[in-house]
Amino acid sequence: MTINRHTVRIARLRAWIPMDRQTLAGNDLLVETLMANRAALVDAAQPIVGDRSRAEDVVQDAYLKLGQDPAARLPERPLAYLYRMVRNLAIDHARRLTLERRHGAGEAVPETVATAEPNPEEALVARDSLRRLAAALAELPPRTRAVFEMSRVGGRNAEQIAAALGISVSLVYTLLRDAMTHCRARMYGGAEDV
Repeated sequence: MTINRHTVRIARLRAWIPMDRQTLAGNDLLVETLMANRAALVDAAQPIVGDRSRAEDVVQDAYLKLGQDPAARLPERPLAYLYRMVRNLAIDHARRLTLERRHGAGEAVPETVATAEPNPEEALVARDSLRRLAAALAELPPRTRAVFEMSRVGGRNAEQIAAALGISVSLVYTLLRDAMTHCRARMYGGAEDV
């Protein structure tokens, strides 16, 4: 075993501290070692987590973790122990961050909760738009309206519509284009005739 100042200090502490209090003194020494080497530990975590503020969070987590296990014994090499702890916590932090980015968990939470109900103004605008769309659809020829409704409301594709109405697929696309052009003109201005 290499004798360094920490080993000597541990030996002195253990010499006069009762056995059941040595754990507490060990944690105190680890905390003291962490505080004395905080900048170096942050520097060690930074390449793993990507930036300095996250690295500081990792070192803070290490500090908090030291207080969680009061029954832990003091390791022979406290600084090496702390570097390993910070490295492991940094790797865990980087993995968690990757998962959050992948699954969207890291997105900002809105301050207000969206409700399913629109406000009165949005409801009025939606009713007006629906009324104008219904009026525009009523102006369409029956086959053109049927193609539009089967596509946009029923979710059918052009082949299914063609088979159901006994028309060609190209005619389905033509009628759908005519319906869309007519509805767009009626909804957003213009007086286009079909």
